[in-house]
Amino acid sequence: MSLSPMTFPDGHVGWRAHDHATVRAVLSNNRFSIRPDLMHNPFGPGSPGDAPPSPPGAFTDHDPPDHTRYRSRLTGQFTVRRMRLLAERLEAITAEHLDELAAQGSPADLVEHFAVPVPGLMICELLGVPYERRTEFQQDAMLLTGASGAEAGEAEAMFAAFGRLQQFMLEMVAAKRAHPTDDLLSDLVNSESADSDAALSDDEMATMGMALLGGGLDTTTNMLSLGTLELLRDQARVDAMLANPDAAVEELLRYISLTPATARTALEDVEIDGVLVRKGDTVLVELGSANHDPARYADPDVLDLARGPGRSGPVGHLAFGHGIHQCIGQHLARIELKIAFPGLFTRFPKLRLAVPEDELPHRASLVIGGLERMPVAWD
Repeated sequence: MSLSPMTFPDGHVGWRAHDHATVRAVLSNNRFSIRPDLMHNPFGPGSPGDAPPSPPGAFTDHDPPDHTRYRSRLTGQFTVRRMRLLAERLEAITAEHLDELAAQGSPADLVEHFAVPVPGLMICELLGVPYERRTEFQQDAMLLTGASGAEAGEAEAMFAAFGRLQQFMLEMVAAKRAHPTDDLLSDLVNSESADSDAALSDDEMATMGMALLGGGLDTTTNMLSLGTLELLRDQARVDAMLANPDAAVEELLRYISLTPATARTALEDVEIDGVLVRKGDTVLVELGSANHDPARYADPDVLDLARGPGRSGPVGHLAFGHGIHQCIGQHLARIELKIAFPGLFTRFPKLRLAVPEDELPHRASLVIGGLERMPVAWD
């Protein structure tokens, strides 16, 4: 294990964790905080106290005990039954949008007609967004999550969309209490006892819904586009995906490492493999580097869609993080990818890029990469 010193944009001398073992050690240690208001920002200007405390319900940005209180309510909602029902819906949604892609005619934009709407509709299914309001919900959700690097006017539109989505979620919480349906938000709302000291407020439940939206929409959209790009580079990769989607998706998740890094701040002095991290020090935790650690994976920079166990046991990639903040929706994300990729290449076996790869517009983001557009063609 190793930690390397690093100077942050605000001048703070902190640390970076970049090998597999060290990344796991930091992420599994509850003496490190995820709170943005305690953090020296590794991605741009920002010191502790610059960011406001995260609002109640934003479970991805809270430490225990608040994080435990929120996450425990959600863990039981990702049941085997719900995942099975969502898989059935996903197969139908995938088929519908492959039909839509075909109807556009070759060439067409894979991002607009497939990578964006499929995860968007799955979030609608998960939260129980009424059909008549799904268009407005998806439009605001994509405006919000796709606004990285936006200019001033677009940033204003993003904040307006955020406000509308917050109000939408509050309306959803009230509607699910009055008329429950078979979805996660209904179960969350109606499992609460209003007279309990630990009961969640409407604001907290609405914010939890927003956190699920943010965690499950943008990431899966970009994984679909970037994963398709990797598969299109070699027909053998397409064949491997069709032959064994489970193994192929896990290797794509490891190789692409869509969220390349996160950060943690020491709540007290912590020793990691002989290195003393002082209270208040921030550690840049490099998930992408850990997923390409040669001590963990043979030929880590090779995309091997039939990859077996690593040198020190099962592959165990960190694309979904590790520890108490490991992605709560990872099982749904896997289901989406394992259905969408084979569905795409079964329907369009001769799929190819319609423009040179170096002309594909990438999103201007330091946190989650992706493509703004992906023109594809087929015979």
